[in-house]
Amino acid sequence: MTNQPNLARELGDLVERFDHVSIAVPDIARALPLVEMLAGRFRSGGIAPGGFRWAQWYLPGAGKLELVAPLDADDTSHFLVKFLAKRGPGLHHVTFKVSDINAAIARAEQAGFAVVDIDTSDAGWKEAFLHPRSASGVLVQIAEWNDRDDDPGVTIEDVLGRSS
Repeated sequence: MTNQPNLARELGDLVERFDHVSIAVPDIARALPLVEMLAGRFRSGGIAPGGFRWAQWYLPGAGKLELVAPLDADDTSHFLVKFLAKRGPGLHHVTFKVSDINAAIARAEQAGFAVVDIDTSDAGWKEAFLHPRSASGVLVQIAEWNDRDDDPGVTIEDVLGRSS
């Protein structure tokens, strides 16, 4: 038995659900064959304030797949450019929806998890990450947001910067 923190025990009553897995790619358009092969149904996407493009698809059965790509592949200071240079395309993070981000952060820290990149400044989206060194080698995003219906006005062409 190890003394590893137990996320389920520590955050169990705050975790509403597993939401999505996020894959870092240099170009979302070039990764679309994977999404099509998995029968993904486009949900939403856009340009994030952090300088990256994102898109999400519903997967059959449950859960979502997200693709994230840097807007400027030459910006060597951008977290996704660094990630792709070091590891190549692949799993970036997994996301769990929590009911109270501040309580989740406090409990995770008390349990010994290294909580990084905390951003609770946006009323509609609050997030923090558990560093892979303390989370079995996986970057875990915990986030609080109000569920909303898909935005029927957003298309994958919009996300990719193409007119429909």
